[in-house]
Amino acid sequence: MRFKGLDLNLLVVLDSLMTARNLTAAARSINLSQPAMSAAVARLRAYFGDELFTMRGRTLVPTPRAESLASPVRKALLDIQLSIIARDKFNPAESCRRFRISLSDCVTLIFFRQIVDRVARDAPAVSFELLPLREDHDELLRRGEIDFLIMPEPFMSSAHPRAALFGERLVCAGCRTNKRLPHRLTFEEYMSLGQVAVRWNLAHNPSIEEQFLLQHGLKRRIDIVVQSFCMIPPMLSGTDRIGVMPLRLVKHFEKATPLRIVDLPLSLPAFTEAVQWPAFHNADPASIWMREILLQESSRMGSWGEERQIVKSLLSSNLRSDPLSIKASQLAEPRSS
Repeated sequence: MRFKGLDLNLLVVLDSLMTARNLTAAARSINLSQPAMSAAVARLRAYFGDELFTMRGRTLVPTPRAESLASPVRKALLDIQLSIIARDKFNPAESCRRFRISLSDCVTLIFFRQIVDRVARDAPAVSFELLPLREDHDELLRRGEIDFLIMPEPFMSSAHPRAALFGERLVCAGCRTNKRLPHRLTFEEYMSLGQVAVRWNLAHNPSIEEQFLLQHGLKRRIDIVVQSFCMIPPMLSGTDRIGVMPLRLVKHFEKATPLRIVDLPLSLPAFTEAVQWPAFHNADPASIWMREILLQESSRMGSWGEERQIVKSLLSSNLRSDPLSIKASQLAEPRSS
């Protein structure tokens, strides 16, 4: 089919090339042979009067013209998919929909397991692909490559709709046999103890406690760097090290690992885990159904006041006597992507 001289099938070709950045991989993704893909690229170049892609090794590098076409082409294809192809009423009990969700290991353990169990009961043919958090999460949402993003709300952009799920806060955790970990941790003790710290690829968004220390020109003693919160507890067991973790996750690991929870000697703000979805999925019946499940299950997580009371019952904070403590409102939120 042609529209003003353009074969509309070529838009699918262009979109696949922008996604894969490799001729062979793009051809495979839309079930074209490599010669047919090469011919389609030649037709695209002729129509737009631009090279569109140059080769750098085996990677296709888009020209400025191709970059300017990428977003409107992707949006047009997604609009066709959502408005025409997927217009049928969504029936969870019969659907084979697969949801692609980007989230952390922490959220997977403390929250998403309940989602999987519920969906298995209500919609047995619906499946999930759980993906790690990436720096380009906003771009993934824009291109419709993920259905949902779950992460701390301050790290989200304002380009897509979102909804709050549950509150969380950071605490200090150590092995229950750690004799160097007092029940009341001073700032000096916190800085002197060896720590297991999490470092993600999200380098432009430092963790909340890391931001606090950077603002004060301070550097803590880090013995081990790990890729996720779930790797911290094994590195604490039987040692004098400490780690900063979300409270709900520490409580999860307490069932199998002897951990002690100690309040942090830093006046850090609580944060909210939220869910975000592509703006063009707002009216998608399947997305609406999944959002309702996420919100319903998050309401069963317990109030933030209950979580705070757990920590207060363990010990009272000694922040007031620490000259380096600051109010939560003084700690700047991480930049949105």
